[in-house]
Parts: sequence; structure tokens; C-alpha cells
Amino acid sequence: MFQQFKNIDSAFKHIKLFSIFLIIGNVITMCFCIYKSDDMVSRAQNRVHILYNGKVLEAIAADRKINLPVELRDHIKTFHEDFFNLDPDDKQIQETMAKALYLADESAKTQYDNLRESGYYANLISGNISQQINVDSTQLDMNVYPYAFKCYATEKLVRSTSTTTRSLITQGYVRNVARSDNNPHGFLIEHWETLENRDEQVKNTTP
Repeated sequence: MFQQFKNIDSAFKHIKLFSIFLIIGNVITMCFCIYKSDDMVSRAQNRVHILYNGKVLEAIAADRKINLPVELRDHIKTFHEDFFNLDPDDKQIQETMAKALYLADESAKTQYDNLRESGYYANLISGNISQQINVDSTQLDMNVYPYAFKCYATEKLVRSTSTTTRSLITQGYVRNVARSDNNPHGFLIEHWETLENRDEQVKNTTP
């Protein structure tokens, strides 16, 4: 009789232990399922479907902080290209300058006005000079807002008789603004100034 009680007690302990492991296993399985479900919902929310030319395309939304340095560099590059890529055509100069001034504050407008008053653009037009810029690199300080930057570029003045290469260095700050058609990145360059713009090489192109 006592042996029978011992067997019952032992069986009860086994069942109790088995039940505990079963409950723990169910809890772990439920937690894993909840985690995977949240992960799938999060991925689904980050996917955007775009209708383009009658075709449905899938795009993935990303946190802006991840791409922030890339967007900042592209904004700075776009501004410098619009401001410095010029042809000897007054209408073209006004159009590209209008694009550039949407991307910066009054410091860029001040530099533009100073160049215009000094006859810089008139000289480009009268001399049939094309101005081209290539942004070599951009340094960013992401530790302080607004974000400080320093831009290093190579500038070329192309004449019918020669090509002048210049070293251009500018600096300024960038802050966030609302996105728009004229400012797709949603940044504004502030306190922009030219640190260096000096001739490095003059190459004659006369045959």
C-alpha cells in the first residue's frame, strides 16, 4: 500500500514537472510568435507600393537618421552645382541661381548680389566663359545641430583660348526645413561663406 502511494506521489511529481516545462515552452513559443508578428507588421508598414506607368512598384521606407549624412552631402552638392555651374547665358544663370537660392539662406543671396554688382556674370557672358564645378568631398559635423560642413571642390573656367582650374573651399551650416518641390531634401544652408577660391592652373587651349 505504501509502495502504491509512493508510485502515485512519484507520478504526480513527474506530471507536475512535465506541466511546468510545457507551460514554459508555451510561453516561449507565444513570445517568439508575438515578436515575429510585430517584426512582420513593422516590415509591412515600411513597404510602400507606387504606381508608375501602370506598374506597381515596391519601395522600402527607411529611418531618415540612417541616410541623414548622405542626404546632407547631396543637398550641399546640389546647391554648389546650381550656384557655380554657369554658361554664358543670362537666362541660364538666373534659372540655376534661382534653384540654388531655394536651398540656402540670405548668405547665398548676398554672395550672388555681390558677384552681380561686381560684373562677374556680365564678364562670363561677354567673354563666352563657361564655369563648371566638381565637388571633391564634404566634411560634416553630425555632433552639433545645425550641422556644420566644409565643402572642397574644383572649379573650372573654360574659355575658347584657355581653361583655368581653381581650388574652392566653402563652409556653412545646415538645418532642417519642410520638404518641397524646390527643396526636396528639406534642408537649408545657413551662414555660407567662401574660404578659398584661387587659381591653381591655367592651360592654354589655342591650337
